Amino acid sequence: MIIAANFKCNHTRKSYAQYAQKLNAFLRFENNKNIKVYVAPSFSAFLDSEFAFKQCAQNIYPDFKGAFTGEIGLNHLQEFGIKSVILGHCERRTLGENDEFLAKKFDFCKANDLEIIYCIGEDFATYEKNKSIEFLSEQIKYIDLTYSKLILAYEPIYSIGKSAAKIEDIQKIMAFLKSKTKQPILYGGSVNMDNIKQISTLCDGVLIGSASLDVDNFIHLINKTK
Repeated sequence: MIIAANFKCNHTRKSYAQYAQKLNAFLRFENNKNIKVYVAPSFSAFLDSEFAFKQCAQNIYPDFKGAFTGEIGLNHLQEFGIKSVILGHCERRTLGENDEFLAKKFDFCKANDLEIIYCIGEDFATYEKNKSIEFLSEQIKYIDLTYSKLILAYEPIYSIGKSAAKIEDIQKIMAFLKSKTKQPILYGGSVNMDNIKQISTLCDGVLIGSASLDVDNFIHLINKTK
């Protein structure tokens, strides 16, 4: 079971350090080898420490360094020992990252042996037209679904910050994705205390946004998946 927290543009280095200390203590005490925990803080909050969870980057530019104003390269991640990265989140796609550019990022990360949490998901208009499968097929055709360090994350855009997708819809999408790859598949999109237990039975883990920002709540969510 993979449980990943995406902080987005939240937490400072100071508040994340306190969060990490408490989460780390909990995970070391639990020592549950069936659960893998990832935390993706903002770039400015990265900590140069060893934890019982994996630090993950929310984004990467497909190069080590260079004249790329406002971006973060692989050299910066390597300084903190970070070997996992989120790609394709809908909030990055909204800023203009299309499938072709994301494929370039994917290939760069693969070439450098990074673990990739690759996000896909459709909007409500696509869902209403019953075109979800076709839409997701387009999103995944640009990446190597056999890559051993791929984690696919299905996040229906219409559910983020609102309410999770219907269970029957999640089941349908998970069945489709599992027919395309043997790699782990997460669900993201308004995962919370009320639905995480049921949702986690349908997939290989969850990608959690706002519900992960409070460390005590995140620990409760981890406990709920047992």
